[in-house]
Amino acid sequence: MEKINVLGHRLVPRHRILNEEEKQELLKRYRISLKDLPKILITDPMVKAIGANIGDVIEIERISPTAGISHYYRYVVEDKPTI
Repeated sequence: MEKINVLGHRLVPRHRILNEEEKQELLKRYRISLKDLPKILITDPMVKAIGANIGDVIEIERISPTAGISHYYRYVVEDKPTI
């Protein structure tokens, strides 16, 4: 089976881990807590590829022909089902 480099694929948006200062600024700016952010599993291929850990916040840069560049944030969580 051929492996695909998810970091270099043209359809995969840029992902980066926010540092602690950026993470706190994001939460303050939007008046939210980490639990309010959309989640992404620690087992996600991009999470693994960029070396993120549980508790990190990932910024995803999406490019749209109509909206331009938009940023989307996801909170890295463990891979266990929640009830």
